[in-house]
Amino acid sequence: MSRPRIVIVGAGFAGYRTARTLSRLTRHQADITLLNPTDYFLYLPLLPQVAAGILEPRRVSVSLSGTLPHVRLVLGEADGIDLDGHTVHYTGPEGEEGTLPFDRLVLAAGSVNKLLPIPGVAEHAHGFRGLPEALYLRDHVTRQVELAAAADDRAECAARCTFVVVGAGYTGTEVAAHGAMYTDAQVRKHPMRTGMRPRWMLLDVAPRVMPEMDERLSRTAERVLRQRGVDVRMGTSVKEATHDGVVLTDGSTVDTRTLVWCVGVRPDPLVESLGLPMERGRLLVDPHLQVPGRPELFACGDVAAVPDLNQPGQYTPMTAQHAWRHGKVCAQNVAASLGIGERRAYRHRDMGFVVDLGGAKAAANPLGLPMSGPAAGAVTRGYHLAAMPGNRVRVAADWLLDAVLPRQAVQLGLVRSWSVPLESSSPEVARVPGSPKRPGKATGPAGQRPDGEEAGTQPGGEPAKNQPGGEPAGSRSHGGRAKGGQSGSPRASGKPRRAVEAAGPRPARGGSGKPGKPGKAPRASGAGSAGKRPTAPSGPSRSAGPPTDPGPEPPANQPPPGPDIAPGPVKRTDGRAAEGDS
Repeated sequence: MSRPRIVIVGAGFAGYRTARTLSRLTRHQADITLLNPTDYFLYLPLLPQVAAGILEPRRVSVSLSGTLPHVRLVLGEADGIDLDGHTVHYTGPEGEEGTLPFDRLVLAAGSVNKLLPIPGVAEHAHGFRGLPEALYLRDHVTRQVELAAAADDRAECAARCTFVVVGAGYTGTEVAAHGAMYTDAQVRKHPMRTGMRPRWMLLDVAPRVMPEMDERLSRTAERVLRQRGVDVRMGTSVKEATHDGVVLTDGSTVDTRTLVWCVGVRPDPLVESLGLPMERGRLLVDPHLQVPGRPELFACGDVAAVPDLNQPGQYTPMTAQHAWRHGKVCAQNVAASLGIGERRAYRHRDMGFVVDLGGAKAAANPLGLPMSGPAAGAVTRGYHLAAMPGNRVRVAADWLLDAVLPRQAVQLGLVRSWSVPLESSSPEVARVPGSPKRPGKATGPAGQRPDGEEAGTQPGGEPAKNQPGGEPAGSRSHGGRAKGGQSGSPRASGKPRRAVEAAGPRPARGGSGKPGKPGKAPRASGAGSAGKRPTAPSGPSRSAGPPTDPGPEPPANQPPPGPDIAPGPVKRTDGRAAEGDS
């Protein structure tokens, strides 16, 4: 008799814990497959320290294959689930397609950036949900300070030294706190930057910083921010974003080249395609994290609306703490469905929260005990070391080095602006030239980014508008539904799929044509190997209008480079967004 097949979609806090616990419980009695776009588990709470140059990126990235030796890892992104056929369809990192059969399916796809219908935000802001976004922000902030120091115009210098963070939850507060320390260190000991004053702004429509926390801790965090010169504006948000700055809801205008979007998260829209009961974008499950009427389907983490047994009528919030606990209970119930152990309902006890504000500053309430100052800083870092499933010694070593050595403020330029669009459905994966196109991963209308990079420019100075046929990338039509409810072809019922841009049949590896599979939308292929790319003009144009010269046609059988821009603003169909900040 064959062993049962368990497929886990997503390796965030919930998915990783589920895989690790199931591997221990089943003891080779089941085949466990983990489907994830990357080969690492990302410890999100320490991401602001990566952007601030305290931790190196690999410190917060825990190897999946190294820590889950008895779990099969499949790199790819789920784009369709057939519940009746018990299969998951996915697309790999190089455009290859595959199908995973299952007897038990655990959905732990996590969350993506929450967008609001504010003009210009999708084009000029960047989120903070994945490692590529943190690396981009680190490079971008460093570059802006360097460009400001070389600018002759004082107004340009001030604009480049102004950094706006929208969203005063845990993530936004930590980004502003660590960012202010990072930029101050860049100008404090540099004789050529005397007189430069980096300015950080933290905006939120909420009445106070971190409204989810105790009011005393909220006041502590705000006091630390103001001591570092952060301009905290509550009851204020962005009304419009442009290349040169932002217009606030109070009518004022702020000249800036940096807009960081930390307003929260929403569940991955993959679960919407299942046609099952939902609660504000999350899949409804019972207290055992099982979908009613579907004994083979479990969900946990940010995509699951789990009843809060301590507060009847409520659902557990979308936090990393809950997702981590969901994973353990979900694994136990999946194993119980296979005859291993007993089922248990999810019931939690609030362990408190910790917020690292940089240096020796922090705000924490472990087990309900409010703390601030160095004591809170020690508790916060101790909590993170205990919670991380790996790399503890390396993280502690980086903290020690940061305490005694100056930070290395250099920009590597590995992640460009167009690689991390705010609308990305996979913020953990940076887009690369010629990568397969998927909906929800485009940047928006053509135009220049706040950091001065042309949004439609590929590496090497090749504008994306010089696509075959002379059609600007910003005017191409994309099939399918983008993240955020963008209109397009709906997914087929029964076997939902994320539609992709129809760019003709995908050529085979040898260069010969390969007809698309029946019933599937053809995908845009990666960069071809034959011939040369179209010659780029001497400099990228700032105009978003149609090009006057379509450029030379590529050689035969060579797929065009994937456009980096999708048309139109973000639209929502549900009329409301699920709250959450993990």
